[in-house]
Amino acid sequence: MGDYIHELRKEVGNRPIILSTAGAVLIDGNDRFLMQYRCDNDTWGLPGGAIELGETVEDAAIREVFEETGLTASDLKLFNIYSGPDQHYIYPNGDEVYMVCITYYTRTYEGEIKIDGIETKDIKFFDVNDLPDKISPPIKCVVEDIIYKINNKLV
Repeated sequence: MGDYIHELRKEVGNRPIILSTAGAVLIDGNDRFLMQYRCDNDTWGLPGGAIELGETVEDAAIREVFEETGLTASDLKLFNIYSGPDQHYIYPNGDEVYMVCITYYTRTYEGEIKIDGIETKDIKFFDVNDLPDKISPPIKCVVEDIIYKINNKLV
């Protein structure tokens, strides 16, 4: 999480905030998509995170993908925007958020996967028919959409 959210949390503590986030679904040539095993809540999620002050949403998605995976994503296309009750989450440290999650997708990325050990414990591409059990709660609706769109050749 960037400096903006840390500074905001100093003022509001764990109280609920609206958190704008950006992330990306990276799809490989076998129609598998990339997931990361997160350090903060011990679940699988998608690369992404908070948008910093003055940052474009697309730049935030590219930055977050790189920070969390070591991959440089490009040619991003809007996948969907998620908000509402499904995006309410309380982190293990007690921070409560209502996320507005702007998600992109791409099949264009380069670099080598690097696990940072700070935000990410593991990174793998998953087939839509062979997903991990422990998926981060706010990501479940995104994963359902990914399955649908990959199976119907919409991405």
